[in-house]
Amino acid sequence: MAVTVAPGPAAVPRRPTRNTARRFSPGRAVAWTYLGAIVLVTLFPFYWILRTALSNNYQLATNPSSPLPVGFTWGAFERVLGIASTAEAQAQGGSGATLDIAIYLRNSLIYASVQTALIVLLSAAAAYAFSRLHWRGRDLVFNILISALMVPSVFTLLPNFVLAKDLGLINTFAGLILPGGLFQAFALFFLRQFMLGLSTEVEEAAIIDGAGPLRIFFRIILPMTSAPIATVSLLMFVNAWNDYFWPLLIADDQSVQPLTLALGVFKQSSPQAAPDWAGLMAAALIAALPMLLLFLAFGKRIVNSIGFSGLK
Repeated sequence: MAVTVAPGPAAVPRRPTRNTARRFSPGRAVAWTYLGAIVLVTLFPFYWILRTALSNNYQLATNPSSPLPVGFTWGAFERVLGIASTAEAQAQGGSGATLDIAIYLRNSLIYASVQTALIVLLSAAAAYAFSRLHWRGRDLVFNILISALMVPSVFTLLPNFVLAKDLGLINTFAGLILPGGLFQAFALFFLRQFMLGLSTEVEEAAIIDGAGPLRIFFRIILPMTSAPIATVSLLMFVNAWNDYFWPLLIADDQSVQPLTLALGVFKQSSPQAAPDWAGLMAAALIAALPMLLLFLAFGKRIVNSIGFSGLK
């Protein structure tokens, strides 16, 4: 008589335990070593700037390789901010030159804020026209405009400078802001791609209720595009804040020079004296401080924006 054996329960594959998942492997060790090296290379310049800014400029030459501040002092920051007197500055190795940091900070805020607002408003309006409105030659015009992405920005500096000079915009905020604020191909492309994916149902309902294109744009499209607009605003603000070449060409007067030019002004204030390295590093830290605060507040969104946009 044959005996039938009932099949046992199906074998359940064992899930890797937490210790198994974290088990040491050569590949993991190489990855962590590489990551640590990248972090070290990235952060070390910032540490060295801070170490130099907190050092006495005279004593720096006696121990230039010290990893800690040499003759710790806040004097470099006091010199840059104009708090220290000329005698105190020279006693700490400074040249006696100071920066009117409030003027430069005001100029940078005006330059970056107004240009960012102009770029976002005009790019959003153009993106709406190229994505939601139907008119003859729309795609041809868009392709012509977007081809500006292929032109290096340095090629447009000289024509823009000649035009600004002919219009009498040298040493004015208008000359500083308008060339970059009137058109940014990347912002137009970025916003148009998002608007192409918006649902048409709400827009069609607004048209039935009698809303015109302007009302639809300001009351419906802009609120629905708030996330990409925030992304473009952050990227454009950071780009304008760090801009150096265009302000260097267009702004000779201190009343319109942004903070990025302040370092050059600080160094040129004492061409006959030895470089005030501590003061220069302190000025660099003060210039970078707003961007560091912006990154601390919106770091995740900035990283996501850079990853989404493909910027490097």
